[in-house]
Amino acid sequence: MANHIVVFVTTPAQQAPGIARTLVEERLVACVNITPEIRSIYWWQGEIEDDSEVLCMMKTRQELFAALQRRIKAIHPYEVPEIIALPIVAGSQPYLDWIDQNTAGIRGRQQPGHTS
Repeated sequence: MANHIVVFVTTPAQQAPGIARTLVEERLVACVNITPEIRSIYWWQGEIEDDSEVLCMMKTRQELFAALQRRIKAIHPYEVPEIIALPIVAGSQPYLDWIDQNTAGIRGRQQPGHTS
């Protein structure tokens, strides 16, 4: 099993920065990229919905997924938020080390000049 994962979460645009900041501050994720507006068409309670959302791409470690999922559910505005994790099967080792250094349970700080 891969040690590092990317977690996808959709949310209304106005909630995304607060959710992202909370998860980074709590070191459940090392980084959250928030994409511009996406259009989501889906079934909800027997009706087809057509909503404007943003996609949050979160980088973290596999062992933090359960805690991350619980926290997202606690702060997300949706009754059933999208929370999907995919393994990072390969990546730049310095970047993967940076994820380790900036998530819970591993001491470390961001390298100067690092961008995610």
